[in-house]
Parts: sequence; C-alpha cells; structure tokens
Amino acid sequence: MESVKINQAFEIAKEQYAAVGVDVEAAIARADAVPVSMHCWQGDDVIGFDGSDALSGGIQTTGNYPGRARTPGELRADIEAALRLIPGRTKLSLHASYAEKGGRKIDRDAYTIEQFAAWLDWAKQTGLGLDFNPTYFSHPRMDGDFSLSSFDPGTRSFWIEHGKRCREIALEFAKGTGQPCTVNYWMPDGYKDVCVDTVRRRDLMTASLDAIFKEPIDEALVPCSVESKLFGVGVESYTVASHEYALGYALSRGKLYTLDAGHFHPTEVISAKITAVLQFLDKILLHVSRGVRWDSDHVITLDDELMRIMDEIIWNGLEERVFIGLDYFDASINRIAAWAIGMRNARKALLKSCLAPARAIREVEYAGDYTARFAALEDRKTMPFGAVWAHYCEQRGTPQDGEWLAIARAYERG
Repeated sequence: MESVKINQAFEIAKEQYAAVGVDVEAAIARADAVPVSMHCWQGDDVIGFDGSDALSGGIQTTGNYPGRARTPGELRADIEAALRLIPGRTKLSLHASYAEKGGRKIDRDAYTIEQFAAWLDWAKQTGLGLDFNPTYFSHPRMDGDFSLSSFDPGTRSFWIEHGKRCREIALEFAKGTGQPCTVNYWMPDGYKDVCVDTVRRRDLMTASLDAIFKEPIDEALVPCSVESKLFGVGVESYTVASHEYALGYALSRGKLYTLDAGHFHPTEVISAKITAVLQFLDKILLHVSRGVRWDSDHVITLDDELMRIMDEIIWNGLEERVFIGLDYFDASINRIAAWAIGMRNARKALLKSCLAPARAIREVEYAGDYTARFAALEDRKTMPFGAVWAHYCEQRGTPQDGEWLAIARAYERG
C-alpha cells in the first residue's frame, strides 16, 4: 500500500478511535513496548545442536518442509530474517539444547556460559533480550520418560545439576543484555498408562526442584518459572508436574508459574486463569501456542483466545507482571513465515487490546448495564484496526501485510 494512502486511512481511523475515547498514538507506543519472546526452536524443529537427532519426552514435530536450520549460524541468520518482518520489542527464548560445544565432550549437567557465548554476543549485537529453558527431553540420561522424578539417584542428580547450570547461564544472559532472563522449567515426566502410586514421583520432583533452587540468585534478573502440562505423547495418563502441582509449587516456593495455551483440556483456556493466579503470585510466564485437539503447538492465529489473552494483560495493566513467550513448531510450512505469522499475530492482538475503549466498557459494566457492555464489545470488532496496524508497520520500518511473505520467499530462495 502506498504511504500516502496508509496515512490517509490512519487519520480517518484516529478520528474514529478518538470518538470512543482512545488515543491511538499512545496505544501504539504502549503495545510496541511490550516484549514478546520468540522461540528459537521453530527454526530447526526442536532438534537443537548438542547431539540429539530425534525428539522424545512427549514432543512431536510434523512435516518435512525444506529449509530446517542445521547449524547455529544458519539458525541465527534465519532468526534475523524473521525479525526483519516483525515490529515491536522482541526477545529470543533459547533452549539449553542449543549449546555450542565446539567438538568438546561436555554434557548438560556441566554447561556454562561458554557453550552459549556466541548466542550472548549475537544478542548484544542485535539488541535482543534472552530467555532460557532447561532441556529435560531428547537425551540418553532420561530414565525413560523421567528426569527429576526418576527413581535412580544418579539420573536425578544429573538433571538437578542441569537445572542449576541453567540458572547460572541465565544470570550471565541477564547481565550481558541488561534485561531479565526468565528460566522456564518444564519436565515431561509421566506415565503412559494408569499408575498405582501418584505420590512418590511428586515427592522426588519436589525434592529435586528444591535442590535446584537452593542457592540464592537475583530473581529480579533471573525469574524462574515452573510449567505444568495435562499430558504428553506417550505420557497420557499421569503427569508429575500437573497444573495443580506446578501452581502449588510456585505458590509455596515464591516462583513464577507458566501457563501454556496447549497444556490444558481442550475446553480450558489460559486467558481465564491469568488474573486468578495473579491474585496469589507476583508474576507469571505465558507460552502462547495453539492446540488443535491436543497439545499440537500450531502457529498461533489472531483468534478469540489470543485476543482474550492480550486483553487480560493490557486491560488489567499487567505488562510488568506477565512475561509473554510464544511456543509452537510447525515443520509443514516455511519456518521464517511460521515465526512471522505467529509473532505478527501476537503484536496485532496486543495493539488491538491497547486500542480498545476498555475503560468506557468497564464503566457500563460497573453500572450494571450489560446490554451496553455487550454492544460495545461487538462494536469494537469493526473498528478500523487495519489502518492503525498498517501505519504502525510503516512507522517501524516493517513490511506490510501482503508484502512480507515475498521477502520471506526471497530469503528462502537464497
């Protein structure tokens, strides 16, 4: 779209939003400042670079579209290509399995910042913040589907040390980038079929997590979070770190709790849980994904649930209390496009939330006028958001809808 037409449409949109009490420029600035953490693992199908060649732990990536990143250099180049298509403040979420060992025989229980120095240097050069994730899957030291809750003391010790090292690495990330680095603990531990002892594994998990977090660390720089899950492929009947377990651990230990959009029953949504858990927790972490009938980690769309998630954050002023990260992996389509679609949708949802006349709608709700509330929520849907988005993209030097895919295709062709 021509710049003149974009500006003309934007001026008309500004008038329409102003008529319902919305300052468009302030809304753009607010949405732009919210960091969204883009997940590195979309680019290489969650394989990583520390020796794994197959996924385990209830994780499955489907599709064989060409172009999977095979080296750290390729992955970083792909991430840079995606970032050129995405407006707004962006961080990168990195898994421990993306270590660069330089040919040395070093395992996850002994990783240091040295194995991630290239990532940190690159993040400094690109101005990205970093988030981190221990990798409790796709490794020979897994005891079947168990890590921190294994009955074997040696296995637990290995994974406890891995969890400790990840906090230390995250602290170096935070110091190096000047931004907090969240550390998200997700463990796939569980049983495929019905078990007769649901207690012992959880006792072991609790003791292991307590050991990981025993030594003090500056959690303003390194906020640590525990993630729950309903089930995984191959562990359908019992998950050690279930919703109730992970939430209880976070509450009792002063940690963050991670809500993943794909980790609940299909009739549950995490948007309904955000302000509930924040009654009792200081901060939480989100993994925004899209499950289709199960935790299938589809690329997120601009759907009702994504909008409700961002509405909950923005309308309640929770930007400083909710860390937003994306978590999906689709190997059936161009991976740069998968990043761009998901991240742009997250940004669109944030901007739409900031543009909503939330205060006015709440006033009629407080007054008990639910008819007016309903009408206003529906009217919001036809406000000229597209014109504001186009202006925002132009303002930030980001390709427009309808233009960015050609750029991704050209990068794909090399």
